[in-house]
Amino acid sequence: MPSATLSPSVGAESTRALWWRASIDILPLSISVIPWGILCGALALQVGLSPLQAQLMSLLVYAGAAQLSATTLFGAGTPLLPIMGSTFVITSQHLLYGFTFRRDVLPLSLRWRASLAFFLTDEMFAVALKDRERSGRFDPAYALIAGFVFYLFWNLATLLGIAAGQYIDGLDQMGLDFAIAATFIAMTIPAMKNLPMVAATLVSGAMALLTKPLLAEVYIIISALSGMLVGYVLHRMRR
Repeated sequence: MPSATLSPSVGAESTRALWWRASIDILPLSISVIPWGILCGALALQVGLSPLQAQLMSLLVYAGAAQLSATTLFGAGTPLLPIMGSTFVITSQHLLYGFTFRRDVLPLSLRWRASLAFFLTDEMFAVALKDRERSGRFDPAYALIAGFVFYLFWNLATLLGIAAGQYIDGLDQMGLDFAIAATFIAMTIPAMKNLPMVAATLVSGAMALLTKPLLAEVYIIISALSGMLVGYVLHRMRR
């Protein structure tokens, strides 16, 4: 992880203040993901992964919903290629996130861009985008710190799930997956401040419901692109 002190964005704001601000901003989402991480750790044990393998999955793959999907498919004996395809589809929204910050990260070094790419999650994107809207510029150090803090919470939650999963049967049946929906609701509602955002959210949701039964493997991409298109058109019309 590159040092925040090396970032050109850290000037008037001290490194300590930046760490504090980014950590506080990502904290609510970090807490909300704890049940999700516990579920991921416990489920990994149930499908036959060792505690070390389960933890390494969160440390190295670090993909949230894609981890849960891959773990479930692995437990069902699914071949590697379909697992990789499923993971790609589920995480495809990261391509959209990358396009959003493309102009901001192009001037950065490869080390910074690689670090930001690794720590990029839905939660880190939401927090970094809100900070950019608030300050008028993208702060790579802020985004990286927020992503790193979230990464720590995710891995600690996974570790807790691994530990609990060895002693508590049926942990995956306790409704911990509610955290997935709760986390995305917490990220979406604050962003619905104008007509384009509201329309984009509603269209994405409606398209997801309509296309999932017919296009189960690509409905996420279709619904996301549909929402973005509607939001973009309405945004241009208002200018």
